[in-house]
Amino acid sequence: MRYTKMHGAGNSFVLIENRNGELQGINPGKLALRLCGKNAFNADGLIVVLPAKNDEDFGMLFYNADGSLGEMCGNGARCIARYGVEHGLAENPDCIRIAATAGLVTARRITEDQYEVRLNDPSVIDLHRQIVIQGKRYDCSYVELGNPGIPHAVVEITAEEMKDLSGLREEGRALRHCKDFPKGANVTFAQIMRDGTVKAITFERGVEDFTLACGTGCGATAVTLLLRRRISENPVKIMMPGGELSVTVGRSENKIHDIFLQGPTAVLEEGEFEPES
Repeated sequence: MRYTKMHGAGNSFVLIENRNGELQGINPGKLALRLCGKNAFNADGLIVVLPAKNDEDFGMLFYNADGSLGEMCGNGARCIARYGVEHGLAENPDCIRIAATAGLVTARRITEDQYEVRLNDPSVIDLHRQIVIQGKRYDCSYVELGNPGIPHAVVEITAEEMKDLSGLREEGRALRHCKDFPKGANVTFAQIMRDGTVKAITFERGVEDFTLACGTGCGATAVTLLLRRRISENPVKIMMPGGELSVTVGRSENKIHDIFLQGPTAVLEEGEFEPES
């Protein structure tokens, strides 16, 4: 079975096709668990390319590294958009239409490696959800992008707190499983820099650790910091461990109607693997 390994700002994925029944008889969740492991491709997720059902160019299913099905993935959508253009699945690189579990995602090519996607509109925004874990209070913002929504918790922290990654990892793990987030949550810690840019890192649900970048996490972070009036720059430049992502947020008063995520993509390798060990 053929595969392509890609990454978007360090967020890595294995892409395989199921446009012609290539996965017949294969459980994609179990396949994701095997392929994303450190002894295989060491990726953050598996993306399955599907045939179009309606007027989309193609569809995608996203599986987390633990084998669970995700609603959507921002950096994964940017990678599959590039894949679609380079493999002849998308006729118009200025308007790539992708069917995802969370709803229709549109994308466009900006340069050979820079791609932009329109993230799904928020279905839930709770700017101040007070969470208490082991006696520590967190003033979280909770956002779900799409319907069904991708759950995100955003916590603003200081520069000193950002330096303590081992401590943040434990806090991220605790917040990710907090009962106040019924679906669990991706947890982004965000530090506002003096120049108005944002430094962030996300503890991802399904990976169960920090990743080098999280596209939907950047989208949720930009939305919450703008609505909380903690920043005013739009687009929002967000520095994640794997690189810089840019988020443009459309607003009508306090209503969010368009979120665009832009950043780099890269093809790491292509080849074949045996679908069953």
